[in-house]
Amino acid sequence: MIWLTLLCCALLVFASRYLFLEPKLPVRLGRRSQQLLSYSAPAVLSAIAAPLIFIREQSIDLHWHNPYLACGLLVAVLARYGANALVAIAAGMGLFLLWPF
Repeated sequence: MIWLTLLCCALLVFASRYLFLEPKLPVRLGRRSQQLLSYSAPAVLSAIAAPLIFIREQSIDLHWHNPYLACGLLVAVLARYGANALVAIAAGMGLFLLWPF
């Protein structure tokens, strides 16, 4: 169920970015609207992912044995210093799949 939720959330965020920011589509927005939308995907993804990452069993879990936290940090670092968000997400999902090492 968690995998399905994560995949649906990722699909929703990438689809919304594609629909509004792809220059080849007939939908045209002003420059200010495009700039505003550039902040919406990280905000929505953070709002969706934060409870999944930090809350386990009705309490906040900030320990390194939390696979959601470790994979979330990996994705954040790769997304910040890497050029491709899709590779960062795939690496985080791969680490989660292999947890515990």
